[in-house]
Amino acid sequence: MPYLAVLLTVLGLATLVFVVALALRWWRDPVSPRLEGILLSAVANFFDALGIGSFAPSTAYLKIRRLTPDVLIPSTMIVGYTIATVTEAFVYITSVAVDPMLLASCIAASGLGAVLGVALAPQLPVRAIQTTIGVGLLIAAVLYSLANLSIFPGGGTASSLPPSGFLLLATASFMLGILTNLGIGSFAPTLILVSLLGMDPRAAFPIMMGSAALIFVASGTAIVRTRPLNMGLVAGMAIGGAPAVLLAAFLIKSLPLGALRWGVVAVVAYAAVLMLRSAARARASSGHTAPTPSTNTNIIAGDPR
Repeated sequence: MPYLAVLLTVLGLATLVFVVALALRWWRDPVSPRLEGILLSAVANFFDALGIGSFAPSTAYLKIRRLTPDVLIPSTMIVGYTIATVTEAFVYITSVAVDPMLLASCIAASGLGAVLGVALAPQLPVRAIQTTIGVGLLIAAVLYSLANLSIFPGGGTASSLPPSGFLLLATASFMLGILTNLGIGSFAPTLILVSLLGMDPRAAFPIMMGSAALIFVASGTAIVRTRPLNMGLVAGMAIGGAPAVLLAAFLIKSLPLGALRWGVVAVVAYAAVLMLRSAARARASSGHTAPTPSTNTNIIAGDPR
């Protein structure tokens, strides 16, 4: 319990700093929250709380509607969705049984990876990583489907892991934290790895949401203080997310375990297809030019997020 108390206290204090920074920014530029932002956030964060992610659909919507310049879309989503993401973290951390030491270690590893990844991101080959993870997710989805059919060992109801599994999940969390700087989400990989290691799929949600919340709060506070934002849109997004998260969390906790396991397969397969499509589009747009390292140094979590 001390681990959870410390974790929630740190996250709560960091969120308070973010909220104060956001309020001061709004005070300097007071505008009414946009209804469109409220509705977008409600829909996107409902699916985010189910583990599907919010960044891909939100990015598409913001681009189609031209609600903010493309260069500001990541910053807008991070600031607009921080409160919803923190809500997800608090709900799942306090309501889903997970080994506290495992939870704290994975969240800390993810946060450390995200920070160190800022310097590493420009040197990493984005397309190759997207392709590798996409193929890996498809293979994992097939294996987990076989496990659900009792053809392949896997699946379980555990809330903790033996030392080898503990180390594997913490290391994976660190690596996924680095990859958030490339806009590569951690939700699907975490969800499938936790499931294949024999844990209850629900155990992935405190880990995923806690890691995302830590990264979002740190990034969101810096963005609010230093970058231009459409405050009407951001305010609407900040308001609309939390109620939708609470509804989705209720659904997750009430779903039968069998249905949830097949839901994991669907989410992971969806994420794999999106990632492979992104890699293919990037490869096609680059033509025959040599691959270039990433220039994205934004800390982005979730799809993602």
